Amino acid sequence: MENLREILQRHGFRFQKQFGQNFLSDANFLRSLVAAAGVGGNTTVLEIGCGAGTLTRELAAAAKRVIGFEIDRALRPVLAETLADRPNAEVRFADFLKTDLSALEAELGEYAVVANLPYYITSPLIMRFVEEARKVRSLTVMVQDDVARRLCARENTPDYGAITAAIARRASARIVKAVPRAMFFPVPNVDSAVVQLTFEEERIPVLDAKCYRDTVRAAFLSRRKTLENNLMQAFSLSRERAQAVLAAAGVPDKARGESLSPQTLAKLSDLLFEEKQKHE
Repeated sequence: MENLREILQRHGFRFQKQFGQNFLSDANFLRSLVAAAGVGGNTTVLEIGCGAGTLTRELAAAAKRVIGFEIDRALRPVLAETLADRPNAEVRFADFLKTDLSALEAELGEYAVVANLPYYITSPLIMRFVEEARKVRSLTVMVQDDVARRLCARENTPDYGAITAAIARRASARIVKAVPRAMFFPVPNVDSAVVQLTFEEERIPVLDAKCYRDTVRAAFLSRRKTLENNLMQAFSLSRERAQAVLAAAGVPDKARGESLSPQTLAKLSDLLFEEKQKHE
């Protein structure tokens, strides 16, 4: 493919800051990303944020089918050119966060997500897959370096938070590779990393997924407060009941949310769910 900058210039493309557009053009790096994602001839790939189509091209070269979403319609002529020789790649110009995910999954069957995510939608997009997706097998995504650390953090570390615990219920997370900012253009202000989430059926089983989400939110409601106080506020519990539930979950007095592993949060969630059932 000819120089990406020349293609963009020829089509009069201008970067839109609100879309968080930072493109990659290093073909060797992009191929290594596709390989790290485990994309093969039987893989259906979902890509969010196609940009100029450089990653889309490499995905289509390896995958059975690629469905990409791109919000910036100004990229239509660019993508028509860069993907002209990739008949198994289709780009849909729409906001993925507003797309009917259940209908899309019915169309795709089992699939893998591979994407250079626009920074401004990283967290809501990942959480959409964690909370709603049923047929996704993995997410291999490029995110800001600090976000990557949060996604893969362990309890009792500064990076551990609600998103870490939310992901852990359904998927394991690991950092695949670092991506220096100089690899992008325009060059962003931060370095990036490739994170891979591998979904596992019933990875951490819970009685009720919503109660687990509510428990995680409560645990990190205020880092200045003890977990006991956060549970009282979030679940309308008396101090006595909050203390009893925490004791049953094996959580020490005065513990804070960031000290609890996802497994302990799941146990606490089940106890809170049972407590709620008693009073309904």
